[in-house]
Amino acid sequence: MSYGYDQSPQPAGAKPSNNLVFAILSTLFCCLPAGVVSIVYAAQVDGKWNAGDYAGAQQASENAKKWAIIAAVVGLVVTVLYIIFVVVLASNGDNNTID
Repeated sequence: MSYGYDQSPQPAGAKPSNNLVFAILSTLFCCLPAGVVSIVYAAQVDGKWNAGDYAGAQQASENAKKWAIIAAVVGLVVTVLYIIFVVVLASNGDNNTID
């Protein structure tokens, strides 16, 4: 006999952030491969939460954030290395003077 209420377990807290905006921005501006991984995890958060897999949603949220941070760091490192490379290359080109 049903009494009109749902007996499914309730989540321990609020729905975790899916970090989708961070994932998209890190994909576009930083590192494509790691950013895509972040987007995949971010897309899983809402579905797992709605299915009642609260621990899975929390884990997917944490993974999305972790991979977005990895993408941002890799993008920053590559940008800094590129700038150093260009500066060194440009400074070596100035040594050709005519005596």
